[in-house]
Amino acid sequence: MALKSIQYLQHTITLSYEIINPEAKVDMIVLHGWGSNKNLMKQSFSPYMDSFRHIYIDLPGFGNSTCNISLKTSDVARIVELLMIHMNASKDIIVGHSFGGKVATLLEPSVLILLSSAGIVRPKSFKIKAKIALFKLMKHLGFAKLRSFFVAEDAKSLNEPMYQTFKNVVDEDFSPYFSEYKGKALLCWGDKDTATPLSSAEKIDALIPDSTLVVYEGDHYFFMQHAQSVSKKIEETFLKTLEH
Repeated sequence: MALKSIQYLQHTITLSYEIINPEAKVDMIVLHGWGSNKNLMKQSFSPYMDSFRHIYIDLPGFGNSTCNISLKTSDVARIVELLMIHMNASKDIIVGHSFGGKVATLLEPSVLILLSSAGIVRPKSFKIKAKIALFKLMKHLGFAKLRSFFVAEDAKSLNEPMYQTFKNVVDEDFSPYFSEYKGKALLCWGDKDTATPLSSAEKIDALIPDSTLVVYEGDHYFFMQHAQSVSKKIEETFLKTLEH
């Protein structure tokens, strides 16, 4: 594990990262989802794809990386990009799971690998809308400390900057960014995913001009059980870019 301090918006953000196969010539950046960390991704993919230089990164505020300011996904992408410049990493392949998929898309790699990516906004249920309205009323009445009873599970343990970041990123519509992506994309999804359902994958697949969707059995973390198969698909997708 290595640490690098990045200066961003007059703040210091320390990023934790780890490199596997340091002598390989093709770079593969791997970005985890919200509430996760680089170790989960490393555990899944480090045994495979030894022709790539794997770079596993803890996104700001997760794992061993710090974050003391509110960010948007575009900020996170820029911070990752600054780290990549520091380590002279190329945008050959970027893998992103869930929230990491949005970050990966903004980085515009030659090959984009989306694992159950976030970015397609789903209509809120009546229950969620009612919960939001009730919290706003309680906050207006001075009961903001009851926040933990109302916020999503993903946000309950967050400090204030990360909670503000969560609010910034949770409902971002990435449809325009998917449409604008010009490289080759591989979308891998779990058929039982409830966090980012298969319908989201189908929409992203329709938006990205050069994309392939592969569906696996499993939930939002399907890739942990299918890492070898996903790795093979990633290698095949990258090889196709060399044929032209």
